[in-house]
Amino acid sequence: MESNKKSLNIKTVILAVDLALALLIWILDGVYIRYGAFSVKIVTSLLFAVMGGVNLVYLILTKHKDFNFPSIMVAGLVFAMLGDVILEIHFIAGAVLFAIGHVLFFVSYCFLRKYTFVDFLCGAFIAFLSVLFIVFAPIFDFSGDIAMEAVCIVYAIVISLMVGKAICNFAVNSTWLTFIIMIGSLLFFFSDLMLLLNVFSSVEKYVGALCLSTYYPAECLLAFSVFLSRKQN
Repeated sequence: MESNKKSLNIKTVILAVDLALALLIWILDGVYIRYGAFSVKIVTSLLFAVMGGVNLVYLILTKHKDFNFPSIMVAGLVFAMLGDVILEIHFIAGAVLFAIGHVLFFVSYCFLRKYTFVDFLCGAFIAFLSVLFIVFAPIFDFSGDIAMEAVCIVYAIVISLMVGKAICNFAVNSTWLTFIIMIGSLLFFFSDLMLLLNVFSSVEKYVGALCLSTYYPAECLLAFSVFLSRKQN
């Protein structure tokens, strides 16, 4: 009884911390959208990585048995945080860090459910549509920079495979965990699409705000999935 009460108290505290961090991230997200201060972006990005770390500590305190998914997910959040910061300094370096983060997210999803050929087909279909959009949509202008366009195409393939796996995980095993992961992954995908439009197209109005207003909620959901994985024990 005492052990269950202690576990419940820890869970309540961690949930309160998650809620406080998510609220703070949402507020800072709005501040960054309004004023564009790089220091605010650094703090906001750091906070979702901290949120993932706090939830990982919760799993440790509650003697969670399997750390494959949560530890790799937190590593993905750290790389996303680094990519978010570096992107402002060097676009390609930031994109590489983000891509590593997506690979880690993908690997963590595979620990929830083994990777199958159907997962590949789903991801490949999304990647096919994404590449077609980047290559043939007349709104994009890479100014003849083939390397930059190639980076965007490779990145689109990586994130598409990640999103495809998230969708299939939920389709096969519909739980709160797989649902939160799917929504977070889809928001991440949409956010990156808005970023692409903001940087490489003439469709600039509103897309910057749409990018940021979906990106940080996506990261919060992925960070919260670490907490939810406790029920998978």
